[in-house]
Amino acid sequence: MFAFLKPKPSAPRIAPPDAIAQAKAGSLILIDVREADELRQTGKAKGALHIPLSQIAAQTNPENGHFNRKLSPDKPVALYCASGMRSGRAARTMAANGFTQVYNLGTLQDWTESGGAIVR
Repeated sequence: MFAFLKPKPSAPRIAPPDAIAQAKAGSLILIDVREADELRQTGKAKGALHIPLSQIAAQTNPENGHFNRKLSPDKPVALYCASGMRSGRAARTMAANGFTQVYNLGTLQDWTESGGAIVR
């Protein structure tokens, strides 16, 4: 009756060292879902695509003309943001768009504390 009150399932977490190794090997796509002003302040993870949460639905829908051609629904993806909340929302959207392996890395700080490089 009150299904709307139930929490939506979240994407599984990926350990930052695993994400770093897989991204470096090219077997995982890393996506930063923060806004552009946040990237200007802190930089982003080396090799990460920047797709703000506000654009995630359009850029991850293969049937949409705005689909990001750097993505593949069959390739593993890990998302991060400032707190882990937006990346969780983005992960649910990507799963709904047919992406089969979507992980929530958590935060940029999780990335850097595990030795991940930053580009400014």
